[in-house]
Amino acid sequence: MHVVWTDEALADYHQNIDFLLKEWTDQVALDFIEDVDAVISLIVSRPELFPLTDYRGIRKAVVRKQITLFYKISDNSIQLIRFWNNYQDPSRLKL
Repeated sequence: MHVVWTDEALADYHQNIDFLLKEWTDQVALDFIEDVDAVISLIVSRPELFPLTDYRGIRKAVVRKQITLFYKISDNSIQLIRFWNNYQDPSRLKL
């Protein structure tokens, strides 16, 4: 399976990295990137590993306690939908 990033997922990902570089350190940002890579590798190898959400067909994987990755499995790809900051108001989450 190949991985497809939505525009929202890509924007969220870069915003998280920018925040970490500004507020923390290069190492913290690098650790986040490595954590994302590890979670995506798990999803590719076992797409149904992570639980379904209340949104039809969408699964969630906790990257870190602060960030959840929402994704959807299709016939031959995995679509990364959003990287969501878990401290945000959940009613604002649009998938």
